[in-house]
Amino acid sequence: MKYLLHSQETERILFRKIELSDFNDWLVFHENPITSKYWIAELKNPETECKNWYTKQFHRYQNNLGGMNALIEKQSGKLIGHCGLLVQNVDNTTELEIAYSLLPKFWNKGFATEAAKKCRDFAFKNNFSDSIISIISVTNKPSESVAIKNGMRIDKATTYNGNNVNIFRINKLEWRNIKLI
Repeated sequence: MKYLLHSQETERILFRKIELSDFNDWLVFHENPITSKYWIAELKNPETECKNWYTKQFHRYQNNLGGMNALIEKQSGKLIGHCGLLVQNVDNTTELEIAYSLLPKFWNKGFATEAAKKCRDFAFKNNFSDSIISIISVTNKPSESVAIKNGMRIDKATTYNGNNVNIFRINKLEWRNIKLI
């Protein structure tokens, strides 16, 4: 579980492991059709989707494949979403990804960018990888904006899990240059 941001924080966000007690708060994400509008997948009912999501995260934790962190807004103490470092296989290459998903009521408030930057900095400071990616559907302009604010650029276009995606990337040298500015 080296990739988790145990007890890390930003100005507005606390990071912690996901807990089963978060289920009902995260179920709202799966109940809202807008949250899946950018990703092609065979969607089941919201409760099944949420259970599958949690099962996948706990599998990642147990197998050192990274995993999402619960993002808790400091001001309210509420779960606002998830962000984390995930070990992914993209085009037969193992990559470290920064992934993020927020509850819609917390969109467009800078939380995703704040969390993604913390993950980026944590990964590079701990020498987890020489570069980090974000896998983003070509139709998901809001997530592209977060990646760009995180210092990433489009590295390539590919297909991932049946979706046309852009792979955004930042390498350690680019990150160091950002830190110098």
